[in-house]
Amino acid sequence: MKKLLEILGVAFLGGAIALGGYKLAFEKPPVVLEQTVEPTLQTIKAGYTPAIINSSSAPTDFTKAAESTVHAVVHVKNTAIKTIYNPYDYFFGNGSGARKQQQVGTGSGVIISSDGYIVTNNHVIDDANEIEITLNNRKKVIATLIGTDKTTDIALLKVDVDYELPYIPFGNSDNAKIGEWVLAVGNPYNLTSTVTAGIISAKGRDLDGNAKVDAFIQTDAAVNPGNSGGALVNTRGELVGINTAITSKTGSFIGYSFAVPSNITKKIIDDILEFGDVQEALIGIEYSANEDDIEGVKIARVTEDGGAEKAGLQSGDIIKKVNNVTIGKFSDLKGQLSAKRPGESVALTVLRDGTDLIKTVKLGKKSVFTSQSFGVQLKDLTKKERKKANIEGGVKIVSTTNKAFLYYKVGAGYVISKINGKVVERASEAVKILDNYDGNQQLYLELISPKGEIERYRF
Repeated sequence: MKKLLEILGVAFLGGAIALGGYKLAFEKPPVVLEQTVEPTLQTIKAGYTPAIINSSSAPTDFTKAAESTVHAVVHVKNTAIKTIYNPYDYFFGNGSGARKQQQVGTGSGVIISSDGYIVTNNHVIDDANEIEITLNNRKKVIATLIGTDKTTDIALLKVDVDYELPYIPFGNSDNAKIGEWVLAVGNPYNLTSTVTAGIISAKGRDLDGNAKVDAFIQTDAAVNPGNSGGALVNTRGELVGINTAITSKTGSFIGYSFAVPSNITKKIIDDILEFGDVQEALIGIEYSANEDDIEGVKIARVTEDGGAEKAGLQSGDIIKKVNNVTIGKFSDLKGQLSAKRPGESVALTVLRDGTDLIKTVKLGKKSVFTSQSFGVQLKDLTKKERKKANIEGGVKIVSTTNKAFLYYKVGAGYVISKINGKVVERASEAVKILDNYDGNQQLYLELISPKGEIERYRF
């Protein structure tokens, strides 16, 4: 019995050992894994499409515009003979006190037709006795002055050559955009045509406040002494302005320059060629100045029998557009009117009591002209007034601040019939002659008083 138990114990122990060995040899112990699972992001399809910039696109090309314009911009030389009075010579017996002195000024000009018409600034050729043009091929030729307009600083010249000249076609300055690339072509420092590039910085610039309203194109293209009268052109080679002025403390370019818009320039030239002077177009309103909080031009008063009154405009209306051009300030309106002629009709968009109205206005003609230098306002005589006074021409004095006139009690109602022995036909013509008077030459005026008496004055 004892022996049997020993055998059973040994068998049990052997089985246990065998079972344990099997477990160790063939079965792997359980392994506990810790796993961090990233949350799955939900994808949402957006409606945004990013802009793709084509980095391989070519930059703006100025070469074609430069090639087509440099030969049409000329150098303008103004030679003036001035009479200088020296009181020392007069009082100490060395002569009459007067002597001749030659003065030379220079600038640029733009050929606008193949037969030799050239645009420049009035201040470039002012008081010239001789105007010499140097073409870009360095050929020199004498120019004839056709006409000028001091208000816009535009002058028209003509040269005669036996071949066709290169010229720059007019562009539409109303279509010029702020930020658009432009080229300034001129003759700074007596060089042949020089090209600089910039952008249009602003339009409708008024440089002198409301006393003298201009509508310049402002650009940052470099303009220096000698560039006056040169061309401002777009990248298509079209004339969009005549370079006229710079803002500078040194006399040289420091960042801003100004050009007369081409639409105004073309209208001035057309008027000079057709009428001999500028035909100023008027709406027939007086405007409210210094209202900076208003975008547009507010009508202060509608003048009697003017185009505005006939079209139904009222005081308090705010002019917002001329045709399709937005008007932000009076210089914008002045710029649009400067490019129009009397008799033309324009569509004015006006704001009245919160409602936009469109009125068609027939532009009138300026009747009163002012000579600032002589201090007199003049108006054309009507046919009836000429017949009554039995004179061929003459212009009526509307008002005057001239000290000599005031001393001799010459004022409103007097008629200037002749200047330097020549019959005066128009007020604009008389103002031009008076504005050219600088005190260095004799000026003879023949006047007719309201009583019909002839009076003569020498200045």
